[in-house]
Amino acid sequence: MALESLAWTYDMFISFRGQDTRYSFTGYLYEALCNKGIHTFIDDEELPKGDEITPSLLSTIQDSRIAIVVLSLNYAAASFCLDELVQILHCIQENHRLVLPIFYKIDPFDIRHLNKSFGEAMAKHEERFKNDMNKVQKWKKALHQVANLSGYHFKYGDGYEHKFVRNIVEDISRKIRRVPLLVADYPVGLESRVSEVISLLEIDSTDQVHMVGIHGIGGIGKTTLALAVYNLIADHFEGVCFLENGRENSSKYGLVHLQNKLLCKILGKDGVQVEGVREGGSQIQQRLCRKKVLLILDDVDDRKQLQAIAGKLDWFGWGSRVIITTRDAHLLKCHGVENTYKVQGLNKEESLKLLIENAFKNDDVNPSYTDVLIRAITYASGLPLALEVIGSHLFGKGIEEWKSALNEFEKHFDNKIHKILQVSFNALGKQEQSVFLDIACCFKGYTLVQVTDLLQAHYGSCMKYHIGVLLDKSLININWCDTRVTTHDLIEDMGKEIVLKVSPKMPGKRSRLWFYENIVKVLQDNQGSSAIEIIYLEFPLFEREADEDSLIKEGNKDVEVKWDGKALKDMKNLKTLIVKNGCFSESPKHLPNSLKVLEWWRYPSKYFPLDFQPKELSIFKLPDILFISPKLDSLSKASVKLVSLKVLNFDYSDFIKEIPDVSGLQALQEISFRGCKNLVTVHSSVGFLGKLKMLNAEYCCKLRSFPPTIKLPSLEELILFGCSSLEKFPEIPEEMENLQVLNLYETGIKDLPSSFCNLSRLRHLNIVGDAMCKMPIVIGMMPKLTFCDIKGGGNKGRVSREQQMEGLQGIFTHFHSLYYSNMIRLCLRNSNLSDEFFPLAVAWFPNVLLSDLSGNNFRVLPECIQEFRCLLTLNVDHCKHLQEIRGIPQRLIGFSAVNCKSLSPGHEHITQPGFVIGEVDHSFF
Repeated sequence: MALESLAWTYDMFISFRGQDTRYSFTGYLYEALCNKGIHTFIDDEELPKGDEITPSLLSTIQDSRIAIVVLSLNYAAASFCLDELVQILHCIQENHRLVLPIFYKIDPFDIRHLNKSFGEAMAKHEERFKNDMNKVQKWKKALHQVANLSGYHFKYGDGYEHKFVRNIVEDISRKIRRVPLLVADYPVGLESRVSEVISLLEIDSTDQVHMVGIHGIGGIGKTTLALAVYNLIADHFEGVCFLENGRENSSKYGLVHLQNKLLCKILGKDGVQVEGVREGGSQIQQRLCRKKVLLILDDVDDRKQLQAIAGKLDWFGWGSRVIITTRDAHLLKCHGVENTYKVQGLNKEESLKLLIENAFKNDDVNPSYTDVLIRAITYASGLPLALEVIGSHLFGKGIEEWKSALNEFEKHFDNKIHKILQVSFNALGKQEQSVFLDIACCFKGYTLVQVTDLLQAHYGSCMKYHIGVLLDKSLININWCDTRVTTHDLIEDMGKEIVLKVSPKMPGKRSRLWFYENIVKVLQDNQGSSAIEIIYLEFPLFEREADEDSLIKEGNKDVEVKWDGKALKDMKNLKTLIVKNGCFSESPKHLPNSLKVLEWWRYPSKYFPLDFQPKELSIFKLPDILFISPKLDSLSKASVKLVSLKVLNFDYSDFIKEIPDVSGLQALQEISFRGCKNLVTVHSSVGFLGKLKMLNAEYCCKLRSFPPTIKLPSLEELILFGCSSLEKFPEIPEEMENLQVLNLYETGIKDLPSSFCNLSRLRHLNIVGDAMCKMPIVIGMMPKLTFCDIKGGGNKGRVSREQQMEGLQGIFTHFHSLYYSNMIRLCLRNSNLSDEFFPLAVAWFPNVLLSDLSGNNFRVLPECIQEFRCLLTLNVDHCKHLQEIRGIPQRLIGFSAVNCKSLSPGHEHITQPGFVIGEVDHSFF
């Protein structure tokens, strides 16, 4: 697909059977086209039968804008014509250019179904090319394809041929009259994007109307992409119209102007002049509903524009296509546009190519420019607008000028780039603008959940709608791999520039502070003011030279801030204070009562200021705290003040040995003391917080005393991963239906209480630890459980056969009363399972798909396991007592029995792909 140039050598290429029509219909058509000024290629030489297509003829086909195929009575008899047809469909139609069949005194039905002369001709070809039937199949496919295309049909008795020819020439003349629009000086990276948009348009579908939306940030290349698509497909339509700059033109001239422009462009001299938007919509529907049109609505920013110009699909005739470019994806949803394409930035190779084209006008670049080129494309971050601005600005400049200019670009936003990007910002509501600035300045890189929680705490209400607006306008993005909120680097710079412009020289009078040097200056010089709403302090990793060839990144947690502790006093409206690192010479003498989010790593004091009344505080995080008292006594005393607190976090705090009474924090939704390696006791009140959704005690390796009973009806996440000293799981006297995943990996828990079944909607259970020596009975009481992964201590804590049977029968008793089990993945490793397990398991877990039973004590895989009709993979590695395999489930595709030392010879017949039996150390899990 050549986008670089649309200057074709020929307007028209005619394919025909010479002996049928050279001196009659085709000759007349060729003369009429030429007389109309349409540059047409016709093969004027009578080629010997069977000649191959020459490279020059193939090049001519490729360089022609439109191809006409004159399908006459004996067209298929000539292998040359058929080869030419295959090439036409490949070279022209595959590049979305136009192929027009003329059915001259034949029926398309006969071509499509190979009847009459076409069937006779293909029968002869099959006999002649019986050693090359692939060629014949290509011909048949090409004939069927061309017979399904829309074209011209001349039948016996249809009237005068000269009138038929005149109609064809007038139609083609209208198509040729359309001049391709200028796409870009350097159309880099367009081909793949054009192909994706054209696939959404479904050009070959002529029995319906399609609308396709192209969206993305300003300067990303939406209009350029739409222009390229327009040029490639416009010849397929009766009428075409590209309404550019919809936002600007509707604002300047009104919607009626755009309606009139559309009608005039499609209808020409027959266009009508409308005076009102309603009249315009009615006229568009009435005049265009039977025409196959291509309409491009460029840079739409208001649904009224769409309602006025392309209100409904039935405004246009069958086969019509409407392409809409916009910065606002939500606008497309509101208008019912289902097929959309989000334009992404250029990759590094494309960025480099576009920059070089603009800056050097050729590919001959001195290698000494490599570093500044890389720096420039890093700054532009794939935004074509930025690359064009930088390249044009630095055309013909030396390396030192490049470096100087890039310094300026990085310090001060280029006005042209800023102006285009800020259009999206200006279109936001006031609160959406504020949320965008929060993210761009302070919260970029947080997960979507974290950003949502921070903003809800900061504003006191849910901000999900506002985040959605920013997503629709492409001002922020979500990395769907890890759900982190990101923005384009230049969009981020635009947001920061907006905040900086409020007070260019006095950072203490800005609403948001994020640059560590500005924050340190404000704190050290006591420049705080009521304008500041958010402070986000994170010192970067500083570099120092280690030797001649390397640098060492210095830790940033010990960077000292020398202040007197009083700078926060005047920040009356400070709502969010986040300090990620740094060492403070003094503890804060004041903390604003307006704070709603307080996160301070390594908080520099045992105490909080006496006048701190945190009644509005919603998120309270003091990770890695250094000076707090061992029992956190002050927390229970302060609970009266913390009436709004929803999140409490003391992660990685080595000085904490006990979590105290938190019964006064009834609004609490999250509590975390992850990685507190000296924590021993968690107060029983933690088990009675009615709104608690998440409790994280991960890697508290000395934790022994946990609430013996928990009544947490709202709990969704309980993390006890790595609590190796915790031996007992708490009783659950009442149903807790919100907890669906429970990970007890590497805990000291030996068994689960019978009340565990009150986790009635638990779906995923993971227990891995040497203390667990047998399969817990309670899993038989949990019908919703679909994933169970238990790895016990095996023979380290061997149980008797009687104990094992008692447990199995207990599970069976409970399962027997259930209608079915939802278990899909069952992993019971090192769980002392014996031969009695299998007959019962077939009844308990009929729907299991994957099972890992490695490291157990059974001696036989019995015939009854064939009743696992859904089982796909089975692992019995390291079952040292396994002697015999009597049955294999029918659907099993993966089976591993590695290091089963007692397994007798003679199982060689159990061989198929995915089955491993022997000494190889292998596992499916």
